[in-house]
Amino acid sequence: MHLFTESLNNWDDWHDRKKSIPAFAPLIECIMQKENLSLATVETAMPGTNAVFKVGEYAVKIFVPQELYGDAHKGYGIDVNVELFGLKWANEKGVPSPKLIASGVVEDKYCFRYMVMEYVCGIALDKIEVKLSYKDKVTIGRHVRNITQKLDLPCENFTSTDVMEFAKNNNGWKDEGFPESFLVELSAFLEKFHIGQSVYCHGDFHKGNILVDADMNVSLVDFADAMYAPAEYELVYIVSSLFGFEKPYMEGYFGENYVVDDILELCMMWLPVHAWSHGMLAEIIGPAKEITSFVVMRERLKDWIEQASR
Repeated sequence: MHLFTESLNNWDDWHDRKKSIPAFAPLIECIMQKENLSLATVETAMPGTNAVFKVGEYAVKIFVPQELYGDAHKGYGIDVNVELFGLKWANEKGVPSPKLIASGVVEDKYCFRYMVMEYVCGIALDKIEVKLSYKDKVTIGRHVRNITQKLDLPCENFTSTDVMEFAKNNNGWKDEGFPESFLVELSAFLEKFHIGQSVYCHGDFHKGNILVDADMNVSLVDFADAMYAPAEYELVYIVSSLFGFEKPYMEGYFGENYVVDDILELCMMWLPVHAWSHGMLAEIIGPAKEITSFVVMRERLKDWIEQASR
């Protein structure tokens, strides 16, 4: 008899069930027993692509089962291994992040890979940002700076995803509605682009992955989208997606005398390369159909940075 009895025929089935405690409770109980960990009340936690539950002092992440990927994603398990490497790396470097407790596989109705982590107390930045003072944001900016100084260091290449190949084949720009004139310019830019030394990059510094406690201490979660890339790849997404170029965050990270033109040049160089920037740009400086060239992108970015920096 299976522990997980629901049917997962497609991705919609997974998204409909990934928050279901009744569906996952028997599987979670099996995992806790297998790892010799105390079982407690199962609660929903902050899910992303995968299913995440709070179980007492632990967080249990259950990954999308292999069967849903099929032949379309022969690299199943890559994201799991990337996240495992990232958590171990962060723990080793003293980065405030969930401590990895255990990982493994449960062969059930489907093949479920899982991780058990220490549950990190805190609230996602996007949930509390409206209540934060200028001083609070400066403090958070400093904490993020401390995290990147510890985390973004040279390491072995831990992923089979090549950052430039991913950028050149990133259909997100087209799917987002960027016009053909922009896409042609983007393609030419990426063909000539040369990256330097690569380091560990978390790759997804957005407000939902930053947990803040009552004392403004910051923890970083969700290491599944990490990249082996230059540090600028990380930095450009921090200043744009996480900070939104807001002055207090920027001041906390760079100091009071950061230069707006330098930030603009960073964005023009690295936003075209980053895996997730198309969605962020379409939302903030879009609509995407109006960004017809790099010149337009530069003008709108400059306006955004200057307004946020006042």
